[in-house]
Amino acid sequence: MTNTLHGKVAAITGAASGIGLACARKLIEEGATVVLIDRAEERLKSLCDELGERARMVVADLLDGPQVSGLLPRILDVAGGLDIFHANAGAYVGGAVAEGDPDAWDRMLNLNINAAFRSVHAVLPHMIAQKSGDILFTSSVAGVVPVVWEPIYTASKFAVQAFVHSTRRQVSQHGVRVGAVLPGPVVTALLDDWPKEKMDEALANGSLMKPLEVAEAVFFMLSRPRNVVIRDLVILPNSVDL
Repeated sequence: MTNTLHGKVAAITGAASGIGLACARKLIEEGATVVLIDRAEERLKSLCDELGERARMVVADLLDGPQVSGLLPRILDVAGGLDIFHANAGAYVGGAVAEGDPDAWDRMLNLNINAAFRSVHAVLPHMIAQKSGDILFTSSVAGVVPVVWEPIYTASKFAVQAFVHSTRRQVSQHGVRVGAVLPGPVVTALLDDWPKEKMDEALANGSLMKPLEVAEAVFFMLSRPRNVVIRDLVILPNSVDL
């Protein structure tokens, strides 16, 4: 532990599990107060009890636009400030387009794109006003390398990358950094619809990462001097050939 983030307030969406929870644990370990944002109220209560006094919670359905737009005052109410916002929540849909379910696509696209962009819109004026802040996205290597078995998910992450690159250039003059961590396959609930044989093979050959490894990459991004930004950090299992 370095206490690099001592006194900072971070908010993380989709923080009840997976990468979001791993990032919350890491940032608390490094001295930050972290607001865990998720719809799973009982899970958040349990996690806040476990993580201690620097863990706070906001229960929100990220598919409800007004709730997302109203995140900032709720974060400020429970934590008193906001220095880091991590748009982490996301969903995954793979498979052939011809056999896909457009309703499932809509749900995923609404979470991966609309909710993420709306949440940044909600908090960005606060960071601009204080002339400092970090906006992070959990993107994916699929945002830079089209993945043939997940075209809709890939499209959502390409949208995230476009938003990150353009928004970063808009707000850098205000002292706000914008970047994305782009993991390869990670053991999270997003992969629940992988075929069992594919998951077993990936676990056996070391082509899946743990959420903690992504969290450590996120901390690296946040701990850089303010005069630099890690715009895109791709992190892959060593055996992935991309």
